[in-house]
Amino acid sequence: MEVPAVAAALPALGWALHSGLLTRRLAAARRDPLTGLHTRAGWTARAERLLAKHPGALVLLIDLDDFKTINDTHGHAAGDAVLTATAERLTRWCGRHGIAARLGGDEFAAIVPNLGAVSLFDLWSALDQPVTHDGRAVPVSASVGHSTRDQLPLPTLTNALSAADAAMYAAKGHGRRNNTPR
Repeated sequence: MEVPAVAAALPALGWALHSGLLTRRLAAARRDPLTGLHTRAGWTARAERLLAKHPGALVLLIDLDDFKTINDTHGHAAGDAVLTATAERLTRWCGRHGIAARLGGDEFAAIVPNLGAVSLFDLWSALDQPVTHDGRAVPVSASVGHSTRDQLPLPTLTNALSAADAAMYAAKGHGRRNNTPR
């Protein structure tokens, strides 16, 4: 290869490498570093596409009960273990067709296209299991709110999340460990 051809190819190679690096960084920014779940931005775009394709999809919001107490009593490493275990349990429950996210702190979201393929009771039961950290069982429970877009006056993801949020806080109002999804 001649020197002018190599000189012309170097900038293109540099831009290609830079573009690949930026693409990987953007993908990483759409994933929560602790749990590996989608962040709000990464989840929302995918959830809207899934909801458009499956109008009866189930939208959920999950909030861990008394998470601050877990951190204060057992330490932040135990809190991280609880968050990671919750992410794994939620991902397993969603299966390969659903999408799970960590919205921030101890709040999670999920969408599954087919309610017949999953059981809300199974999700609640999975989330309500203790997590072992440093040889100790850390008690965990979660409040779960859910909605389906086809039951809303304005069938948008935002409205489905708002309805799930209202249902989640209604479940919290029933008291810890007393909010089995119906």
